[in-house]
Amino acid sequence: MLSVDMENKENGSVGVKNSMENGRPPDPADWAVMDVVNYFRMAGFEEQASAFQEQEIDGKSLLLMTRNDVLTGLQLKLGPALKIYEYHVKPLQTKHLKHNSS
Repeated sequence: MLSVDMENKENGSVGVKNSMENGRPPDPADWAVMDVVNYFRMAGFEEQASAFQEQEIDGKSLLLMTRNDVLTGLQLKLGPALKIYEYHVKPLQTKHLKHNSS
């Protein structure tokens, strides 16, 4: 459930702990298509986020995506596609694997 950590954070923000992260389940495997879309919108990929919606990429699909899927299957410009894969898809996959293998 929702609890607010009022401790002074380094950046001055108040930490909010919740079973949902930014309205999404914490495990990407449980994300719906709109959770994936909103994740990429919040990450600064507003224009590219719509490609995930058009291709109906939910959390399970996102975790199965290869580098080639992101670079060619979503028909995104190369620069943003590389950043999306390297800085978002790959780390989400790694985090999911570590979390589920322990």
